[in-house]
Amino acid sequence: MASTVDELTVTYSEDGVELVQELDKQILSKGAWTTILFRYRDWDRSKGEYGPEKYSIRRYQKRGGKYLPASKFNISSKAQAQQIVDTLQGWLASA
Repeated sequence: MASTVDELTVTYSEDGVELVQELDKQILSKGAWTTILFRYRDWDRSKGEYGPEKYSIRRYQKRGGKYLPASKFNISSKAQAQQIVDTLQGWLASA
Protein backbone atom coordinates (compact mmCIF):
# COMPACT_ATOMS: atom_id res chain seq x y z
CA MET A 1 0.00 0.00 0.00
CA ALA A 2 1.13 3.51 -0.83
CA SER A 3 1.81 6.00 1.95
CA THR A 4 2.02 9.07 -0.33
CA VAL A 5 -0.13 10.25 -3.24
CA ASP A 6 2.86 10.15 -5.59
CA GLU A 7 3.28 6.40 -4.94
CA LEU A 8 -0.25 5.58 -6.14
CA THR A 9 -0.21 3.87 -9.53
CA VAL A 10 -2.21 1.57 -11.79
CA THR A 11 0.95 -0.18 -13.00
CA TYR A 12 0.66 -3.93 -12.49
CA SER A 13 3.23 -6.62 -13.27
CA GLU A 14 3.00 -10.38 -13.12
CA ASP A 15 5.82 -12.85 -13.81
CA GLY A 16 8.05 -10.03 -15.05
CA VAL A 17 5.47 -8.75 -17.56
CA GLU A 18 3.95 -5.30 -17.12
CA LEU A 19 0.27 -6.11 -17.68
CA VAL A 20 -0.96 -2.57 -16.95
CA GLN A 21 1.33 0.22 -18.11
CA GLU A 22 0.68 3.63 -16.59
CA LEU A 23 1.26 6.38 -19.18
CA ASP A 24 0.36 9.42 -17.09
CA LYS A 25 -1.63 10.54 -14.07
CA GLN A 26 -3.23 13.75 -12.89
CA ILE A 27 -3.95 14.24 -9.21
CA LEU A 28 -7.36 15.91 -9.04
CA SER A 29 -7.60 16.23 -5.25
CA LYS A 30 -5.43 15.44 -2.25
CA GLY A 31 -6.22 14.82 1.39
CA ALA A 32 -7.96 12.10 3.36
CA TRP A 33 -9.85 11.38 0.15
CA THR A 34 -7.68 11.55 -2.97
CA THR A 35 -8.89 11.45 -6.58
CA ILE A 36 -6.56 10.62 -9.48
CA LEU A 37 -7.15 10.41 -13.22
CA PHE A 38 -4.89 7.77 -14.80
CA ARG A 39 -4.00 7.20 -18.46
CA TYR A 40 -2.88 3.62 -19.08
CA ARG A 41 -2.93 0.66 -21.44
CA ASP A 42 -3.24 -3.09 -20.96
CA TRP A 43 -0.94 -5.78 -22.30
CA ASP A 44 -2.71 -7.91 -24.91
CA ARG A 45 -1.25 -11.40 -24.47
CA SER A 46 -2.71 -12.73 -27.71
CA LYS A 47 -1.12 -9.95 -29.82
CA GLY A 48 2.03 -9.56 -27.74
CA GLU A 49 1.61 -5.79 -27.57
CA TYR A 50 -0.15 -3.08 -25.63
CA GLY A 51 -3.72 -2.21 -26.52
CA PRO A 52 -5.26 1.24 -26.93
CA GLU A 53 -5.13 3.93 -24.28
CA LYS A 54 -7.68 3.77 -21.50
CA TYR A 55 -8.49 6.11 -18.64
CA SER A 56 -9.54 5.57 -15.05
CA ILE A 57 -10.73 7.90 -12.29
CA ARG A 58 -9.85 6.40 -8.91
CA ARG A 59 -10.61 7.45 -5.35
CA TYR A 60 -8.46 6.50 -2.40
CA GLN A 61 -9.03 6.95 1.32
CA LYS A 62 -6.11 7.45 3.67
CA ARG A 63 -6.37 5.26 6.76
CA GLY A 64 -3.60 4.48 9.19
CA GLY A 65 -1.10 6.36 7.05
CA LYS A 66 -1.83 4.26 3.92
CA TYR A 67 -3.98 4.98 0.87
CA LEU A 68 -6.63 2.33 0.27
CA PRO A 69 -8.63 2.05 -2.97
CA ALA A 70 -12.24 3.12 -2.42
CA SER A 71 -13.82 3.33 -5.88
CA LYS A 72 -13.01 3.57 -9.56
CA PHE A 73 -14.60 4.41 -12.87
CA ASN A 74 -12.95 3.12 -16.04
CA ILE A 75 -13.32 5.07 -19.27
CA SER A 76 -12.97 2.38 -21.89
CA SER A 77 -12.22 4.33 -25.06
CA LYS A 78 -11.11 7.66 -26.50
CA ALA A 79 -14.64 8.15 -27.83
CA GLN A 80 -16.16 7.80 -24.36
CA ALA A 81 -13.50 10.14 -22.92
CA GLN A 82 -14.29 12.73 -25.60
CA GLN A 83 -18.01 12.48 -24.85
CA ILE A 84 -17.30 13.16 -21.15
CA VAL A 85 -15.09 16.16 -22.05
CA ASP A 86 -17.71 17.57 -24.44
CA THR A 87 -20.49 17.20 -21.88
CA LEU A 88 -18.47 18.87 -19.12
CA GLN A 89 -17.44 21.72 -21.41
CA GLY A 90 -21.09 22.29 -22.32
CA TRP A 91 -22.16 22.32 -18.69
CA LEU A 92 -19.33 24.65 -17.67
CA ALA A 93 -20.08 27.05 -20.53
CA SER A 94 -23.69 27.38 -19.42
CA ALA A 95 -22.95 27.71 -15.70
